[in-house]
Amino acid sequence: MAAYRSGVLVGNWAEDLSLEEDRLRDFMHKRERGELLIQKINKLQDNFFKKIQLSVSKDGFLHFGDTVMLLHPDNKSSVENCPGACGRLTLAINLDELSVYSAKSLQVPHGISAIESADPMGRNTFCILSVDGSAEGEPIRFGQKFRLGTTGGFSGQMLYLASDHKSFIRFAKKSRLQQVFLTENLSYLTCWQATFLDPQLRLEHEGFPVPANSKMIITHCHTNRSLAVPRNFWTWSYFGKEYEVICHTYLDSHKVEEDKNYWIIVTGNPGDENGTMIDRPSPHPGGISKNEFHEET
Repeated sequence: MAAYRSGVLVGNWAEDLSLEEDRLRDFMHKRERGELLIQKINKLQDNFFKKIQLSVSKDGFLHFGDTVMLLHPDNKSSVENCPGACGRLTLAINLDELSVYSAKSLQVPHGISAIESADPMGRNTFCILSVDGSAEGEPIRFGQKFRLGTTGGFSGQMLYLASDHKSFIRFAKKSRLQQVFLTENLSYLTCWQATFLDPQLRLEHEGFPVPANSKMIITHCHTNRSLAVPRNFWTWSYFGKEYEVICHTYLDSHKVEEDKNYWIIVTGNPGDENGTMIDRPSPHPGGISKNEFHEET
């Protein structure tokens, strides 16, 4: 009986040892391929927060192929409803915790959010891409379709900003309005256009080049709704609380878009390798600002 028990103990010990060896081999194999959770988290963070140099506009306009940031400017009207939410925000990839455990670098469809950082990095920079075959370097014009693609700092992977009509199963989680997301598929859902800020001058500016670093409306071509940050809806990201981004046109009593729909497509500062034009000192100190100048002209 004692020998039987001894044999059982020896057998269990051998099985445990074999199991530990299998676990060790699996661990080593995953580490070699960079599939360990800590490796994936470090890779995601390294790419998301990698500094990106924005394109410099030599003529003051936006062009196909430009690397830019989409900035939601200071929003004074949100102070009453959501104190502390009035600062500038940038459009960025939203990383939820489930994505961290995914085998792919970025799952699709993928979430989008607005973050408080205005430093250009892998997470919040986009490339302006042609829809109609316009050559790289050609200026984008008001009313012309374009796409916004991002790699998130990774190589060999491009995701496109998209939206679609709200349905019973497809809507923004907090506001329950039309959602905005990233997809790897090129379609009519990924087409956008720039609209001149002043509605009384829109017809006059149709077909003219779009100025960089000035306020505008960005409209989704398929649904005819405008990109917006209402600022009173939070979304959870792996990095904490961030603002929900939606497609919804907010109109005031005069049927004019509210500042929830205002965007500035930001380019690089030619005098600072890692700087942006929004951080450049105003050429009109104490007077008219750059954005106001563009809006009035």
